[in-house]
Amino acid sequence: MVPTSEFENLRPQLTAMAFRMLGSIHDAEDAVQSTWLNSVRVDGTEIRNPAAWLTTTLTRVCLDQLRARGRRQEDPLFADALPAEAVAADELHLQREDVSRALMVVLDRLTPSQRVAYVLHDLFAVPFGEVATILGTSVDGAKKHASRARGRIALTQLDSESKSELPSAAATRVVDAFLAAARGGDLDAMVALLADDCVRVADRSLVPPGTPTVVRGARAVAEETRLFVDRIRASTPMWLGDRVVHVIAPGGHPLAVIDIAVKSGRVARIEIRRMTSPALSECS
Repeated sequence: MVPTSEFENLRPQLTAMAFRMLGSIHDAEDAVQSTWLNSVRVDGTEIRNPAAWLTTTLTRVCLDQLRARGRRQEDPLFADALPAEAVAADELHLQREDVSRALMVVLDRLTPSQRVAYVLHDLFAVPFGEVATILGTSVDGAKKHASRARGRIALTQLDSESKSELPSAAATRVVDAFLAAARGGDLDAMVALLADDCVRVADRSLVPPGTPTVVRGARAVAEETRLFVDRIRASTPMWLGDRVVHVIAPGGHPLAVIDIAVKSGRVARIEIRRMTSPALSECS
């Protein structure tokens, strides 16, 4: 059995691992609890390296869950298909632990083996020898899983260096400035960045009843944007196919795409559309 004090010291890291593997803080905490119960069942057996034993046991619990989802052919759920309290809990954890929102979106599109190999090795520095043992494969096999995950993630990540290299870097700065103003609810700053004839178009399912799907004019668009500050704060820039968009993903669960067009240095059109499985496959 692992000493209780040692398990409690390791609990935050175990929870962090499980959250990235399962994408849900509730599922992560359940997996950590299952790991603890498994350690109780080996009472009387010497565990020489509790940290390694707990990591291995936890990962196998998570791997079983991920593979079960695959057997049930469950696609990753979008934010509005999950209980609101679950999304809120994931969002709170994501913000508190400073977890990459974009990364959580992409991790959900990996195979179980790719996800486990990437999380363990690339995020938590677990040696490939241990990863291979957990996955039941060779070291080379574990490295291939991590490499494939890395490649898929790289296709979607947009860092400050890549932004500066975009052909439309100036337009990107305008978009970033507009979204920063929107997150802060700064009406005047938004209006200054919007073209006078700016248009905002949104899917009917993404706006409350009675809210127009098309809004025209800088002032009207800015005022309407302030109604959706929480969603904008839950957005992250990502590549979607050959375009840079902002994916709304509360708690790391995708919901919609904000696609912003810039003309003559000002925002000319904002399109907010629901994300679909085919769209997600483009960024994985």
